[in-house]
Amino acid sequence: MANVQIIEAAEVTPELVAAFERLIPQLSSSNPAPTETELAAICESEASVLLIAVDRDAEDQILGSLTLAWFRIPTGVRAWIEDVVVDEAARGHGVGELLNRAALDRARELGAKTVDLTSRPSREAANRLYQRIGFVARDTNVYRYNLDS
Repeated sequence: MANVQIIEAAEVTPELVAAFERLIPQLSSSNPAPTETELAAICESEASVLLIAVDRDAEDQILGSLTLAWFRIPTGVRAWIEDVVVDEAARGHGVGELLNRAALDRARELGAKTVDLTSRPSREAANRLYQRIGFVARDTNVYRYNLDS
């Protein structure tokens, strides 16, 4: 996997849809893969970018993805990394690091002051990666309000 490139998904292709059908179950057992329409909304959004890792030596097979979202608030531009997933077969080869570093570079270009992410404690390898590349655990609580209830 020496020839992995991180690119911005600019359009929805059958390969992109198939990749998410394969990747999302590896990320979440409670959420379905996005539809073609949902992927198009992400690709067309002005507030997020869908980064994908492709293997140039394997006909641009999609190995993983993440979404970088950003927004302006009174104290500056903030960015969030969400839904990081690397195919099980590609884990341990630096794909997650390449995706995260590309997201950090893009956030810098956008003028973000910080980049946040969350990661379940059970994702030990992911947490080690985030710490190794410079993320620091914050002394804060993360709350969620479920609008479906």
